Amino acid sequence: MRFVMFCHSLVSDWNHGNAHFLRGICSELVARGHEVAVYEPRRGWSRANLEAEHGRSPLDGFARAYPELQSTPYDRATLDLDTVLDGADVVLVHEWNEPALVRRIGLHRRDGGSYRLLFHDTHHRSVTDEKSMAAYDLTHYDGVLAFGDVVRDRYRRKGWARQAWTWHEAADVRHFHPCPEVAQSGGLVWIGNWGDGERAAELDEFLLEPVRSLGLKASVHGVRYSDHALDRLSAAGAEYGGWLANYKLPLVFARHRVTVHVPRRAFVEALPGIPTIRMFEALACGIPLISAPWHDTEELFAPGDFLVANDGAAMRGHLRDVLEDRELARSLAQQGLATVRARHTCAHRVDELLAILAELDQVSAEPFVSPGRLVA
Repeated sequence: MRFVMFCHSLVSDWNHGNAHFLRGICSELVARGHEVAVYEPRRGWSRANLEAEHGRSPLDGFARAYPELQSTPYDRATLDLDTVLDGADVVLVHEWNEPALVRRIGLHRRDGGSYRLLFHDTHHRSVTDEKSMAAYDLTHYDGVLAFGDVVRDRYRRKGWARQAWTWHEAADVRHFHPCPEVAQSGGLVWIGNWGDGERAAELDEFLLEPVRSLGLKASVHGVRYSDHALDRLSAAGAEYGGWLANYKLPLVFARHRVTVHVPRRAFVEALPGIPTIRMFEALACGIPLISAPWHDTEELFAPGDFLVANDGAAMRGHLRDVLEDRELARSLAQQGLATVRARHTCAHRVDELLAILAELDQVSAEPFVSPGRLVA
């Protein structure tokens, strides 16, 4: 089949976690013999920031790491959908696209497109900013792929789409795997972006204070760290390593003995059951993981895959235990890795996608009008 994807960026993961998952999905589709064409805006925010900070070198690195993948930049004013979508069997449109493009692709489908058209939502806005979803016209889409049950159920209850399915993110195990040949030289590593301070208190409690009080050797990678945030890292004794190309994470994890997961407040409060892709990737690399509290309401993981610290004191205790007890560390690493390989790889998600497409083929399309909308 020919798959066409519209995303914010495939080549840049600067503050753009969805690129991680899409790379894995595209690689899996290509490995199975499908044709994949990816389109991203020429001056997308993530890529623009990446090039402004690091030049074109990261783009060359992406090409070396993913020789099977390519992404075509487009200009909105000159994008020819007739050409781009010629021969497409499946079209995936990620939510980090302009609403005008989302609607335009839907109209193309209405006016004779024979492909399946799906909207891919991996954000919390459907729950935390309902008004923003009104900008997306999904009238002519077959449905929505939501990265968790709470988002899927929102689309169903609100009638925003014809159908909605849960399609969790997952680890690309072709690139994310243990590297036992790498010598451990570090203690704790945290990979994440500081952003707009939406988890500043949580990072203080579950990362910086434990690092400071235990005197740990710690490394931090990510972007959007203000001077104030960098001062807080320095005061805790953590070393800041800046942006890190996502495909380099396995080597970084291999050099360290433990990592922590500190979800954003929106995920904990509004999106119970939805982990970020960072959890899948860390477990796939076989590093012991300790998480700040979040509710695994969808039962993606099993007890023993990772440890949960309900407060800062518990995080300090868990870190001390993992760093002092090699058998505990080994057990966590092995069980977390086994769960990801058994349930949460991009191969599993491609299987799920193909099952959804087969389900759609069994159902005749009926006119769909989202509440409050008129068919264009």
